[in-house]
Amino acid sequence: MTSIGRTGKSAKSGKAAKTSFFCTACGNEQPRWFGHCPGCGEWNTAAEAPAGGAAGGAGGAGGSGVRRGAARWVPAGDVRAQGPQPLAEVSMEHAERAATGMRELDRVLGGGLVPGSLLLVGGDPGIGKSTLMLQLAMGLAREGRKILYVSGEESEQQIRLRAARLGEVPPTLLLLCETDLEAVLEAASRVSPDAMIADSIQTLSRADLDGGPGTVTQVRECGLALLHYAKGSRTPVFLVGHVTKDGAVAGPRVLEHMVDAVLYLEGERYQHYRVLRAAKNRFGSTNELGVFEMLDTGLREVANPSQAFLSDGERSEPGVAVVASLEGSRPLLVEVQALVSTSFYGTPQRVTAGFDQRRLAVLLAVLERRVGLKLGRHDVFVTVTGGLKLDDPGTDLGVALAIASSYRSRPLLHRTLALGEISLSGELRRVSRLDARLREAAQLGFVRAGFPKAQAADAEGIAIERVALGTVREAFDALLGEKVGGPVAERPSAPARPRESSGAAAGNLRAPLRAPRPSTPPRQEGE
Repeated sequence: MTSIGRTGKSAKSGKAAKTSFFCTACGNEQPRWFGHCPGCGEWNTAAEAPAGGAAGGAGGAGGSGVRRGAARWVPAGDVRAQGPQPLAEVSMEHAERAATGMRELDRVLGGGLVPGSLLLVGGDPGIGKSTLMLQLAMGLAREGRKILYVSGEESEQQIRLRAARLGEVPPTLLLLCETDLEAVLEAASRVSPDAMIADSIQTLSRADLDGGPGTVTQVRECGLALLHYAKGSRTPVFLVGHVTKDGAVAGPRVLEHMVDAVLYLEGERYQHYRVLRAAKNRFGSTNELGVFEMLDTGLREVANPSQAFLSDGERSEPGVAVVASLEGSRPLLVEVQALVSTSFYGTPQRVTAGFDQRRLAVLLAVLERRVGLKLGRHDVFVTVTGGLKLDDPGTDLGVALAIASSYRSRPLLHRTLALGEISLSGELRRVSRLDARLREAAQLGFVRAGFPKAQAADAEGIAIERVALGTVREAFDALLGEKVGGPVAERPSAPARPRESSGAAAGNLRAPLRAPRPSTPPRQEGE
């Protein structure tokens, strides 16, 4: 009876160890294969993974007590409160932010690093993620802090070569080239760094889990173990993440949910400006923006981004307008360029770079319906200089003026700023923090600004010519200059053709386009 019971129990455990399936996009787990993920709605994202490895990694029934303790990575001797405690009694003694030494990064983080925070940094390949993290580590180490830089993609010599371009390497910067998470956390608990950087999360793996590095299970469980280490040791941890072709961080969506902040380093690959944005931030605003310039010596902070994104030309050209976009607490002046040309295709092209294409379609409809610009048979191209992306609706008026300026060959008045959101009726709506935008424009030498009439009181006291506008048509009449000659007008005039005889001109209005055929001689008899 005993042997039979044992056999039945082992059979049940073997039956329970069947495989399950995970969604590679969001990490949703299902007991059987699926073509359409019920969690995120993606198709063909199911990947097979043993259920025992996933349960063991999460501390489930398949793992031992030692493995569950190692997954949390609580330092030895750490005393934790048993059970719930009143929130008012939680100590705020060591919750001060620490400056990183990079003002632009501190702005995006909300004022500095919070102890025990877990931050994820993503971006396209070659955009400068590793350079930013190594530069951050060297800056913190120069202040006497102990920094652990973990790399799973480069060797020690390669990182040393990159560090030589960034300046003198401080002695408190520690380097560890390792892909085994257990070894990384053991080294971190041994040296007790003030901050740790892992480049990248997709290269780390745990030996007690099935699947290679970068799989859904490995990324999720490695991120969870680093989260436990960061919270338990109160050490800020940076994770560098790869991105997919859609621009999202590769791996399960749960990784972005468990971290405290998700930062994206953006910019055109062939442009030297880089923009750091926060898609998620538990300790600050997600609207802040940091601007860097990529040089041979690393990333340099741009003190005045508005001046960097404006052209140096003193002559106004058709199709060029300047807008003021509010990025968090910072107003940013950006140049918008538009080009309208005759379409040679059945469907006109609408091409944008840094501006929402659907928003452009709305603006074109308003211009044609409310202003009378016949753009249905014209190609429209809109680009934002510097590789930035405009999401602020207060930039609508500037984009519309740039399109009308190119279409009418009428440049905007010199040193003019355009502000306002355009409604479907053609009226101008309010924009947030108008006074901050106008002050930024006045500091950069702008002499005139057009804005919604409803905010005339908000612009009082600013040293700039204020033009209050009610509709888009009023903006065109007030802010567009005189028409300039295009390529057709500059073409030299053709020489005068000789005048025809008065008889031919008066009586033969439809003269043949070719010379008359010569008359044939009369036929002779007998021919």
